[in-house]
Amino acid sequence: MKVTIYHNPSCGTSRNTLAMIRQSGEEPEVIEYLKTPPSRERLRELIEAMGIPVRALLREKGTPYTELNLADPKWSDDELIDFMLAHPILIQRPIVVTAKGVRMCRPSELVLDLLDKPVASFVKEDGEVVGKSRR
Repeated sequence: MKVTIYHNPSCGTSRNTLAMIRQSGEEPEVIEYLKTPPSRERLRELIEAMGIPVRALLREKGTPYTELNLADPKWSDDELIDFMLAHPILIQRPIVVTAKGVRMCRPSELVLDLLDKPVASFVKEDGEVVGKSRR
């Protein structure tokens, strides 16, 4: 199965998700989206595949969200995408793409439903034990 993760190695949730993918036996295509942001078209495809509003993909913490006044409802979807392309740190992560679907994996255990052979349990960086039966 082909697995792609839009990953930020500085993010614990993203690191946990990547580790769960690898422990399932898959070696994913890892796209460090801060270094290689998705194109406008790809970002739209991901949003549509996840079935979420554009605004739901915006990350607030540790980003210029407040400074750019992105909470203001005046911004159109196209304008919000413009901001994400100009400031990729605004894109919520991690996003995982497999044949089973596309999902923003927050919390990281949401990736389990996207994998052919998910691990039975996993210990996150903070010590929390998660697994398919625990969700």
